[in-house]
Amino acid sequence: MSGGYMGKLLFVNLSTGEIEEEPLDENICRNFIGGNGIGARMLYSMQKGGVDPLGPENMLGILTGPFTGTMVPPGLRYIAVAKSPLTGGWGEANSGGFFGPNLKFAGWDGVYFTGISPRPVFLLLDDGKAELKDAAYLWGKDSYDTEDILMAEYKDSRVICIGPAGETLSLISCIMTNHGSAAGRSGLGAVMGSKKLKAVVARGNKEVVIADRTAAQKYIVAHIKTLKEVNPHTGLSPMEKQQKYGTSFTTFNAAHSGDAPVKNWGGIGVVDFPDRAGLHPDVFAGMVEKGHGCWHCPIRCKALMKAGEGEYKYAAGIHRPEYETATSFGTLCLNGNTDSIVMINDICNRAGIDTISGGSIMAFAIELYENGILTQKDTEGIDLRWGNHQAIVAMTRKMCNREGVGDILANGVKRASEIIGKGSGQFAMHIGGQEVAMHDPKVMSPGLQGSPAARYKMDATPGRHTTLFGPYSFINTHFLNVTGLCHFGRWPENEELMVGVFKAVTGWDYSWEDMLKTGERIVDMRHVFNLREGICELNWQVPPRIIGNPPQTTGPLAGVTADIDAQIYWGMGYLDWDRFTTKPSKTKLLSLGGMDDVAKDLWH
Repeated sequence: MSGGYMGKLLFVNLSTGEIEEEPLDENICRNFIGGNGIGARMLYSMQKGGVDPLGPENMLGILTGPFTGTMVPPGLRYIAVAKSPLTGGWGEANSGGFFGPNLKFAGWDGVYFTGISPRPVFLLLDDGKAELKDAAYLWGKDSYDTEDILMAEYKDSRVICIGPAGETLSLISCIMTNHGSAAGRSGLGAVMGSKKLKAVVARGNKEVVIADRTAAQKYIVAHIKTLKEVNPHTGLSPMEKQQKYGTSFTTFNAAHSGDAPVKNWGGIGVVDFPDRAGLHPDVFAGMVEKGHGCWHCPIRCKALMKAGEGEYKYAAGIHRPEYETATSFGTLCLNGNTDSIVMINDICNRAGIDTISGGSIMAFAIELYENGILTQKDTEGIDLRWGNHQAIVAMTRKMCNREGVGDILANGVKRASEIIGKGSGQFAMHIGGQEVAMHDPKVMSPGLQGSPAARYKMDATPGRHTTLFGPYSFINTHFLNVTGLCHFGRWPENEELMVGVFKAVTGWDYSWEDMLKTGERIVDMRHVFNLREGICELNWQVPPRIIGNPPQTTGPLAGVTADIDAQIYWGMGYLDWDRFTTKPSKTKLLSLGGMDDVAKDLWH
């Protein structure tokens, strides 16, 4: 097997308890690399279309990439894949922490689960041995307690798990690790919960062999040097900026620049949220107890907070909120109370709730309350107004615990609006069933290169902020993800370094053009999974507010409407997708390689 791979996959049938090991096909690795690339390719082959996302036939994959667990920083990610219960189509979620490397140290590149266990279980991966173990004593515990208990029982291990939200099949639940690192999107925590799979524990001493350590070290040293170059505008290097502030650096400026959505996407930061002081990066930085990072990461963008001493008595050592959390529960809800956002982040992490969706749902509920669609009777006395941080914290608890109206909210704005009715759908900011990430596509709307509006609609997992649509996604999103690298490593910014370090790890003569082709192959593979499920992304509706229809009348985005149709058709033209059906052409699929069966299925 090539460098960077353990060469083995594990298949676990939770219904029968059978566990089988299979060799990892090197041809699949060369075509799809790892992570969601191999995940999409194998799920398309092994799983028929139309299965129930919460049923036994839906496969859940936990996969790494060739850089995961290697000396290349930050090579530490894992990706979870399955059919999404939130959208009914392709689902994936990406996370850092320590679990990905430990999965490989245990001996495997990935593990697939099918079936439904008759009782709660966890999977123990122990240095080449795999065993299902009873998890009844863990069922009902939050993600922190679950992780702590298992790591105490199995020394030197790392854990992924679900909290109570995943157990109760909340469609916005996620997979947690490292007390706050989330594989957050697509509702994959509910898939894990539906299978009665509480956790996966991994430990081992196996080495991830790479092809040329000397060459890899040369490229790593050169790359780290670029991360230490000081930006004259901030006075900090990219590494220093991330270490001091993490992604929370962005929220304060974004609140007034137009980048951060405000008031459930219906507001204007400079008008509706003039006091943004509580979201200043120095406020979050001043609450930090110590810096923190994922496995062997030199950037260390995370931080652990001091204990809450004011109104909110959270424990010391919980994670600093990321940009998306600070924005979704901050600007989106007109909430400038810093302590409440830290508290909410902790509540959601313990329950295992995606904070992008969680904050979006809270803003949706507030707007319903302000318009009389939800009343104090519905909220059980909670005065759910814009900016009322006590009410937002209280309702977040209800959502995480599925109490009262929180039970309805826990499945996302699309399903909540369908249950509530009364015209509530106009306030449900989602695309294809998934709540939209916290960057306004109108900020970049004049240019087509990144297709910022189109990415929310046309990616196989809609509403995502970490991907683009069209050729600019091939390396910066898809190839980067499947290697196991973190986006903050910024490797794709230097073609020579990216190509060099990939060859040093795998031993393959893989050019930049090969990487582009692989990225496009992954785009198409994820897309055809949706086509087989009867989903054509063109039919997903984008809420008019999100693209500026009608445009705002004041503020930085006054008069701006994102030309989403132009972005979509430009991207489809480049990809050679049919303008009406979005089917990739047979010629393109065959030319990309590795998808002859897909071409036959689509063009039989």
